[in-house]
Amino acid sequence: MTQVSVPREGTVNSAKPSPPYHRFNDFVDTKNDRFEVLISLLDELKLHVSVVNISGKRHIFVAPSSYTFQPAEKKLLTVLAAHYDRIPESPGANDNGAAVFMLIDAAIRLRGRAAGEWLIIFTDKEELMRGEGIRSQGSYLLAQGLSKAGLEAGRFFIFDACGRGDTLIISKTAGHLLKNYHSGEVAPLKNRLRLLQLRAMDAAKNSLDGRFLLLPTPFSDDAGFLLAGMAAQTITVLPAKEAADFSAVVRRNDLYVNALICGEQQRRRGMDHIPQTWRLLNGPEDTAAMLDGNNFENVVQFALELCRMDT
Repeated sequence: MTQVSVPREGTVNSAKPSPPYHRFNDFVDTKNDRFEVLISLLDELKLHVSVVNISGKRHIFVAPSSYTFQPAEKKLLTVLAAHYDRIPESPGANDNGAAVFMLIDAAIRLRGRAAGEWLIIFTDKEELMRGEGIRSQGSYLLAQGLSKAGLEAGRFFIFDACGRGDTLIISKTAGHLLKNYHSGEVAPLKNRLRLLQLRAMDAAKNSLDGRFLLLPTPFSDDAGFLLAGMAAQTITVLPAKEAADFSAVVRRNDLYVNALICGEQQRRRGMDHIPQTWRLLNGPEDTAAMLDGNNFENVVQFALELCRMDT
């Protein structure tokens, strides 16, 4: 059972949440438009925002005030991303409200301190409906657009389902999917994924005293990026016992790795061993009550470390 301590003042579970968490309940209210709540909050916080509309998907860019979003700029950026959309009728507190607010928290702090070049993107249409493929995911066309803008060398980190638990998980899913491909075209992508994973591990060692695991995870926006030929490293969080139990399972059998990334029938076969936190996603139980605000600061510090690290 996950150990729970008194929440830090200011997080979503606190009695008096501080910005940006004071708007979290509005964000997870199923009656509200998440885009409108998010834009209103970013405006309130006076962050530098640009909305990029690609085929009806509204992606929200937050950056230093000096960044002009000019397509011609070819910069090596550290890009932190989190999708803000949700499945209809689900509050989406962990999927993906918590990560969105953690990155807003990080943006507030990055604005006021010396940091490397950074960009935060809140992506639209990560969630797929039945019958939709990865090309329907907003990150697919977004990645193509970013590549054309000269940002294909950027270091992209996807934060998803980071609000429940105390163990940082650095995803191995994209690498697992590519491990049997050996063509020259795939080699650079595999190398970029490896470098992103190493960078995430170094950031975790510096900010979390090495408290992380490498595990396969459900696909997030990294699926769209991967299909578009761009590397992105997914970061998530699990309760320690769930993470340890799942780690033991996947060491024994690749079935449970495939259950995360393959069809619905195989997913059902492996469901018994998929962590409970992931089973609660996209449903009515994904509320603020299931979150663990004690770990929010750790994830924010990890995000800041990714941006502080030497280029």
